[in-house]
Formats: sequence, structure tokens, C-alpha cells
Amino acid sequence: MPTIKDIAKAAGVSPASVSRVINDGPKVGAKTREKIKRIMREMQYQPNANAQAINMQNNASIGIVLADLTDPLFAKMAHGIEKVAAQKDLQIFLNSGAFDRASELDAIEVLLEHRYKALVVHSAMIDDETLIDFARKVPGLVLLNRHIKEIENRCIWLDDKLGGALMADHIVDKGHKKIAVIGVDGIQNNTRLRIEGMKAQLAKYPVTYEIEMLEQSAATYEGGEVAVQNLLARGVEFSAILAYNDAIAVGAVSMLKAHGMTVPDDVSVVGFNNLILAQCMKPKLTTIHNPIEAMAMKATELALTLSKGNGDSEPDYVMDEHKYSPVLVERQSVTRLS
Repeated sequence: MPTIKDIAKAAGVSPASVSRVINDGPKVGAKTREKIKRIMREMQYQPNANAQAINMQNNASIGIVLADLTDPLFAKMAHGIEKVAAQKDLQIFLNSGAFDRASELDAIEVLLEHRYKALVVHSAMIDDETLIDFARKVPGLVLLNRHIKEIENRCIWLDDKLGGALMADHIVDKGHKKIAVIGVDGIQNNTRLRIEGMKAQLAKYPVTYEIEMLEQSAATYEGGEVAVQNLLARGVEFSAILAYNDAIAVGAVSMLKAHGMTVPDDVSVVGFNNLILAQCMKPKLTTIHNPIEAMAMKATELALTLSKGNGDSEPDYVMDEHKYSPVLVERQSVTRLS
């Protein structure tokens, strides 16, 4: 049975364009519309009856865009959303953004074509201006794990600067002065904000610290391995690693061990997010707890509340209810230098 993505690939268009044709929506030219319809006939495509039912009953549904459900962080996001949906007897329509701008745009456009009034969106790659425009069009759209000042009443986000400060403060307290930081390029501003938090905290101390910043493109176990390999190949001296997330931290520990170094005796490592793998590795990982499940629940409830309004007014906005604070979880991957 062909899918919308199969039709889109055959027609050389986006899935959103196919969805518009199926739902008789705008923004598709006559020639392209006819081409898509012809391919649908040739491939014997039948619209999903369940999806059409959801389109007609979107008041009892919520549209979700997440990046990657194979990542434990996004699985926790989904679990938080599901909790609220189950309590309120809502159907969930989930699309993947896949850490790709075009995919994120297509995922949001499909939800808009189905006329969802409540949307929870995790967008890592779309620019602020485009998301602000989406928010103006959809009163019930809420951004999860993203802060945009102009629409911060529609955002649920983590205080990443505080997270970076907590990491730096812990390492300094343990006597470390040569610090390697493994960040991630292109994903929102998380890396930049965490590094700003680290630098601001280190500047408070009377000692000069050596910080080696390494931007690593993959926020994965393999990315952590490659990052440490690059640091060692360049001859960088460090006694501690601050990693963008737990997966990178675990990969870093693996590569350190492959080079005959032990954690934490030779190198201390701090992760971020406090996912299950942080507790399963040896030694157990010191990390920053990210209350992402609670944030996802809050985002879902906010989207539902906003979607019920007339668009002229919104609930009172209190920053502390939208901005969540991280917490240091100390385990065994950091040692005190003598």
C-alpha cells in the first residue's frame, strides 16, 4: 500500500503538497495538482480513513512534531505528551522533523493541512522568524525545548545557561583547570547558551582556566568518540570533558578507554539530560537533569488551553512556569584533583 511519502517521491514534491491535494487545500498549482492526482491513480493510492476522521474531529486531537523517537530524550518527550493525551482522551498525530529544516517544515505543514488546532512542535532547524509566523497563524501552537523572545508565552524551554554554569561549577569545585567542551553545531542555540553559562561561571573565579571548545556535528555516541579522537590527535591537554548530552559523554568515555585512559582517574566526564544510559554506564555518569517529560506535559496542556481561545487573548504568562531549571546529578564519573 503506497504512502503519502511514496506519492511525493514519485511526483518530485513534498509530502505536504500531496496532503494539500488530498485535502483539497491551497498552494498547489493546477499542473502539479493534476500530476499528483495522476500518480495517485497509477499507484492506486487510497487516503487513510483514520487520518481523514482525525481531520474532521481535530478538536479531540493534538498534532506533534518531534525530531527522532529513537533518541531517548525524544522518547521521554513523547511519553509526557501521551500522559496528558490519555488523561484528556485525545488522539495524537505524530510527525518527525528528523533534524532537517525541510522535514520540519513539511511536518508542520501536514498538521496545518489537517487543521489541527493544538500543536506541540520541537523544531531544531527552522529559523525564529518562520516559527513566529506559524505561531501567528495557529493560536494553539507551542514550541517545546525552544525559546524565542517574541513568542515566549508560546514556548516551554530549559535554562541552558544555568545548565552550563552547573557543569562548570562542579568541575571547578573538583579542582579541574583544563577543560574540553564537546558541543553540537546547528541545533537551536543549546550549545551556545550552555557555553555562555560555562564561561560566565568560570569568569567568577580568580584562576585562569584553559577551555578547548570542540564543535561536533553529531549529538550521538559516535559523535562523542570522534570528538575525543580529534582532541587526542591534536594533542589537547585536558582533565575534564563537558559534553552536550549523555550520548556524547558515553561515546567519549568509550574512546578514552580505547586509548588506555580511565574515567574518572585520568579524565572526568559530565553529561547532560540524565537519561537511562547515564545510570547504566560504568562508571555511572555525572550529568545535568533535564526535566523534559514535565516540560512536554506542560507544553501539551498549554497548547490545548491556547487552542480553545478565540485568538484575541491568551492565558497570563509567568516566565518561571515556562522556563525550567536543570539540576546537577552527581555520580561517579568525576573525581577531585589533589
